[in-house]
Amino acid sequence: MTQELLSIRGLKTIFASNGGTAVAVDGINLSLKEGETLGLVGESGCGKTVTALSIMRLVSDPGKIVEGEIIFEGHDLLSLSEEEMREVRGDRISMIFQEPMTSLNPVFRIQDQIGEVYRVHRNMSKSEARDAAIVMLKKVGIPSPEKRSKDYPHQMSGGMRQRVMIAMALACDPKLMLADEPTTALDVTIQAQILELMNEIKHRLGTGIILITHDLGVVAEMVDRVAVMYAGKIVEEAPVNQLFASPQHPYTIGLLKSVPRIDEATREASRLHVIPGMVPDLRMLPEGCSFRGRCPEEQEICKRPPALEAKSSGSRVRCWMRE
Repeated sequence: MTQELLSIRGLKTIFASNGGTAVAVDGINLSLKEGETLGLVGESGCGKTVTALSIMRLVSDPGKIVEGEIIFEGHDLLSLSEEEMREVRGDRISMIFQEPMTSLNPVFRIQDQIGEVYRVHRNMSKSEARDAAIVMLKKVGIPSPEKRSKDYPHQMSGGMRQRVMIAMALACDPKLMLADEPTTALDVTIQAQILELMNEIKHRLGTGIILITHDLGVVAEMVDRVAVMYAGKIVEEAPVNQLFASPQHPYTIGLLKSVPRIDEATREASRLHVIPGMVPDLRMLPEGCSFRGRCPEEQEICKRPPALEAKSSGSRVRCWMRE
């Protein structure tokens, strides 16, 4: 029986400012089994990246985790000391960050940045770590890896820097991988190669993956379950096939309608659907359901906050209209 790898319970992360307190992650509950891939989707500003940073305990001032538990392999990460957490990061848990240029150190060569992972977590010598770094660069599709390993980040394209970040995240064969838009800057050929590599590690090691992405095509191909986030909350969670076949929350329906389809033939049907309005300011959320004001199904009852309810189909939905 597949064991539970990660359990997030009541996680709440806030950002305090002079203009008020923004609740970026608002009491979410998520779980992940060994060898499972969970897709985390939603518009920018919904709390997906902050969720991943909270798991890594990389939320810095003015951000703060104020409530909840993050149970990884039976241990609450929020109870670990910073030294203990450093031993976990990059080894048992790794993260592919969204912005490689700001995540890579501009004054160190690529081979030394990847090699540091091996030296810290695998006690390799400097030469062994550099050899291992070259092997990882080759695996993620960097041409002439021996030569490019001596480059600095600014000497590489955005796509190549992204692949370096992926190489660093995969270096120690992590048990949990947090992938924040891992294929955004990559062409489709390299994207397919990276997704195949992530799947290979998942099947070989039982690695659990949380995949944050706007690309619903990647979601359909890669993930087992999908959690849809809006304004810091999970509004729907379901097995991937079920979510695409029968989305329940109006926000999920809107996201799926926004994807162009090649099987739509008429001019009217080919017009892209747009969800009206914008993601609300997290410091001034509307009363009740956070999707109020943008929802085509809004009713008077929506002024009361709905709970995330489990349905007989196996999904969870936060909507009064789906009771």
